[in-house]
Amino acid sequence: MASFNKVILMGNLTRDPEMRFTQNDMAICNLSLAVNRRFKDGQGEWKEEATFVDVTIFGKRGEAFAKHHSKGKPAFIEGSLRLDNWKDKESGANRSKLYVVGDNWEFVGGGSGGGGGGGGGEGGYAKENASSSAGGQGGGQNLEVDDTPF
Repeated sequence: MASFNKVILMGNLTRDPEMRFTQNDMAICNLSLAVNRRFKDGQGEWKEEATFVDVTIFGKRGEAFAKHHSKGKPAFIEGSLRLDNWKDKESGANRSKLYVVGDNWEFVGGGSGGGGGGGGGEGGYAKENASSSAGGQGGGQNLEVDDTPF
């Protein structure tokens, strides 16, 4: 049977992205995304529930993400699920963690003022074939195709 592993998330960053580099200078960007789910409870009242998802983005895409995102900003991320397994050093117990490896990301949100993201819904900044302009990013910056780090 064939398998399919694709995740599409849109939410807000719960903290600033954390950058680190391997010994071979490979960039690793770790972030946490809060994704909300809205539903009606048993009494017909609307409730909102947050799910916190850890995301890792490797290489130049991770560096670019960290450069343009900060705590509270919205983000759209495409990727796949990964599972890490290890033994706890203190107790020796088996541990595991499910997380997302981000392959692509796009700006989302308003494009004016200090609001999050840019592009006014056009996105495309992190794609291999970036569009003609990524639109304005928070803080009044304008990003051009030449600024695309790919």
